[in-house]
Amino acid sequence: MAHSADVDFKTRLQSWLPKLVLSPSLAMVLVFVYGFIIFSVYLSFTDSRLLPSYGWVGWENYSKLWRLSHWKISLSNMGIFAALYISICTILGLGLAIFLDQKIRAEGVIRTVYLYPMALSFIVTGTAWKWFLDPGIGLENVLQTWGWESFEFDWIKNRDFAIYTVVLAAVWQTSGFVMAMFLAGLRGIDNEILKAAQMDGASNWNLYRRIIIPQLRPAFLSAFVILSHLAIKTFDLVIALTGGGPGRATELPATFMYSYTFSRNQMGIGAASATIMLMTVAAIMIPYLYAELREKK
Repeated sequence: MAHSADVDFKTRLQSWLPKLVLSPSLAMVLVFVYGFIIFSVYLSFTDSRLLPSYGWVGWENYSKLWRLSHWKISLSNMGIFAALYISICTILGLGLAIFLDQKIRAEGVIRTVYLYPMALSFIVTGTAWKWFLDPGIGLENVLQTWGWESFEFDWIKNRDFAIYTVVLAAVWQTSGFVMAMFLAGLRGIDNEILKAAQMDGASNWNLYRRIIIPQLRPAFLSAFVILSHLAIKTFDLVIALTGGGPGRATELPATFMYSYTFSRNQMGIGAASATIMLMTVAAIMIPYLYAELREKK
């Protein structure tokens, strides 16, 4: 009987040990991630300014938010940034993946070079591109020093083009990651199908258009979800590269939220903008997760 009790105790201990080990991390995630998300949503319905307060104002902060031209400018900038960022990363990533899928020499080295920018933080990327694009010390200055005195490239200081410098830096950092996703999808396609199509006389163009690219639908969907999420929450890249300027030319919802919460002492409005960003991300992620779980079942 004693031996049986020991076995039962050891069995229960083995089943509970992983839960005991993970419980502190789970508790911290519940408090410091989901708890603060709920708290931020709550603050968006209060009259919080410099510090959190609990005077309930309902939808007033959201009404004020949508009347602010500053917020509308940030949404307009995000629309431009997200559209270009997602489309260019997808096209460039797919092109690089197709190029590497040709079994070229030094594939491992080239793949590492393409993926390396993703290992950098957005702060480092923003700072490096700021130096590169600055007319006083960057590309414009170097080419003028070499004798091309008429060359001008002042996008980072131009209100009409500054947002495109953010796109350039973001695409440079993320396109290699998208390439890796598409390359994994290409390597997962059954070669027998491709060989059969080639035997039937399909050209390379028709092979990619009718067989290969349609089978990359999961990779396209995953890339869209990830890039959309990154576009919505882009903050540190903008702060390091342009600081949201010149003027408000590169202001995005994340920088708007930070500005109103910590610089303008309008925490209620900042929390409202953060909640809208959260709902936008959820509107993208939830259908994707539902489709993935349904497909697995």
